Amino acid sequence: MKNIAVIGAGTMGNGIAHTFAQSGFKVNLIDVSQPALEKAISTITKNLDRMVTKEKISEGDKSHTLSNISTFTDLKEGVKGVQLVVEAATENIDLKLKIFKNLDEVTDESVILASNTSSISITKIASVTKRPDKVIGMHFMNPVPMMKLVEIIRGYSTSNEVTTTIMELSKKLGKVPVEVNDYPGFVANRILMPMINEAIITLYEGVAGVDEIDTVMKLGMAHPMGPLQLADFIGLDVCLSILNVLHDGFGNPKYAPCPLLVNMVTAGKMGVKSGEGFYSWNHGTKDLVVSSQFK
Repeated sequence: MKNIAVIGAGTMGNGIAHTFAQSGFKVNLIDVSQPALEKAISTITKNLDRMVTKEKISEGDKSHTLSNISTFTDLKEGVKGVQLVVEAATENIDLKLKIFKNLDEVTDESVILASNTSSISITKIASVTKRPDKVIGMHFMNPVPMMKLVEIIRGYSTSNEVTTTIMELSKKLGKVPVEVNDYPGFVANRILMPMINEAIITLYEGVAGVDEIDTVMKLGMAHPMGPLQLADFIGLDVCLSILNVLHDGFGNPKYAPCPLLVNMVTAGKMGVKSGEGFYSWNHGTKDLVVSSQFK
């Protein structure tokens, strides 16, 4: 397996493309938006430049990585000749089902179809294809080039052969794959999102402020960043989407998203991607400033 297609040129998509390309795979990066593709290549280039500066890779490694990436706006053209497709589109079930239905029609039946979904059922995604045994989850962590974990999610019909193939492939990327079963939120977000939601509830109820909550978790629990900063980094809209999947999937009120989170997303306060969430991100990550609405 040497030819890979990645669908979606956003934060996760460009990170996945970067990781595969740096590991020697030929990558077709696909997005409906040409500007999004151009931005993705620019982001990958900047990240590689940073690695060169830190002497983690050479200029030759950087050039080779970039030469391994081709961009496409046409899905059918982009998946020609690949052995694996990794979907990294927006965390929206209707969009993902549409993509996988199309992929099933335009790829050879031997091609493995993977989703980077952080919470949506792999079994549900596989149900719109004629190859549910070849549909699997590859949940990478952000930032993809740096984070070692990949959750490998087995759908109800995912075959042992496909699971083994993807586990071994992940190791070739320098990652640590962990196999999990297909239940809402899998492992990572089933544990992480309730913690983030509880931090937002703590803020909502006036127990403490943004900086205080994050400081307690960083200094008291040895977390590299506080849950509110992490929520901004993930995207508040993504957090809300995952919590809704958990709430709908389990029917348990403990997963109900905090009203403050709902209101912030409705108001367009998405975190890093919009420039403001619990923090103002116009100053960059090294100079965190609590958003004015919480002062």
